[in-house]
Amino acid sequence: MNAIETSIPGVLILEPRVFGDARGFFFESFNQRVFDELTGTSHTFVQDNHSRSAKGVLRGMHFQTQQAQGKLVRVVRGKVFDVAVDIRKDSSAYGQWFGLELNEENQRMLWVPPGLAHGFLVLSDTAEFLYKTTDYYAPQFEASLAWDDPTVGIEWPLAQYGMTMPQLSVKDQQGLSLQKIA
Repeated sequence: MNAIETSIPGVLILEPRVFGDARGFFFESFNQRVFDELTGTSHTFVQDNHSRSAKGVLRGMHFQTQQAQGKLVRVVRGKVFDVAVDIRKDSSAYGQWFGLELNEENQRMLWVPPGLAHGFLVLSDTAEFLYKTTDYYAPQFEASLAWDDPTVGIEWPLAQYGMTMPQLSVKDQQGLSLQKIA
């Protein structure tokens, strides 16, 4: 597995070694020892989640105010624009975002450490998204950063994929500005 650093400290793109031939492919999607070595951490994953969403659905930008979750995310069907925003007040990258396309062809994963907001926009007709978390879902601590906060300025590829507005849950429509979560 290969790790690629991003503009946000701790956020890594992970590229598995894929073995493919005419029959299909095989790759190791997770190995605790390799993950620890690549990230320089010793997180334990406690929960796996799987979502399926239609084109134009934007899920995010989610975080937990307590029991912060680190997330190892990947797409097994379709494609998404995946985004992490650094909301760690003591970080040199506070308020910055990083985004990339994750899809079933590139088989990349993104490691989003605890303390960041995370979300994704579905670019294909549907997408299936898997993520491992380092802490349990705690609805009493869940929060959402506004997907369109001008202070953060995420450049969602809406127009590029024929969309004007994303489909949002009620929770995500009520996302907070970076200043309000600070």
